[in-house]
Amino acid sequence: MKKILYPAAALLVMLMAAFTFITTQNWKISSGYSIKFTGKYADGAFESMKGSVIFDEKDPASAKFDVLVDVSSINTGNGLKNRHARGEKWFDVDKYPYIHFVSSEVVKTAAGYDAKGTLDMHGIKKPFTIPFTFTRNGDKGVFQGAFKVNRGDFGITTPRGDESDYTHLTVTVPVTAK
Repeated sequence: MKKILYPAAALLVMLMAAFTFITTQNWKISSGYSIKFTGKYADGAFESMKGSVIFDEKDPASAKFDVLVDVSSINTGNGLKNRHARGEKWFDVDKYPYIHFVSSEVVKTAAGYDAKGTLDMHGIKKPFTIPFTFTRNGDKGVFQGAFKVNRGDFGITTPRGDESDYTHLTVTVPVTAK
């Protein structure tokens, strides 16, 4: 009887393991997020974003980010600069209203995580990596990242081949569990 019981128990354990599902954490973007930028020609912030965030710090391979930034929400603190940035020579918000990032892979790094994916800006899609950290506090958390974007790669300005081509971004996104 014992000879049959052990293999049956082992089979039961294997079957249960096969149907065990890993749960991922869905997050809702909370108010109080910040998308600040600095560059040679303008400093400011984008004030409107939305998206979906699936992230579990214990299982970064299951993460998925799909975020839209409303380009018309740009605020440099100067009305003339805002109008210029929204115009045809820069972002052309009538034609390209959003900056869109969709991750394809998230990996753990020594400093935090890297979200690798596609950045779609000004009608041009390019592979892009956003380094970030995540701090959890119960059912809340905060994503933070700092990186730079070469505007010339996306057809926004004529590239000069120096640091003035880049805009530096600092992003802070508080989230709550769904």
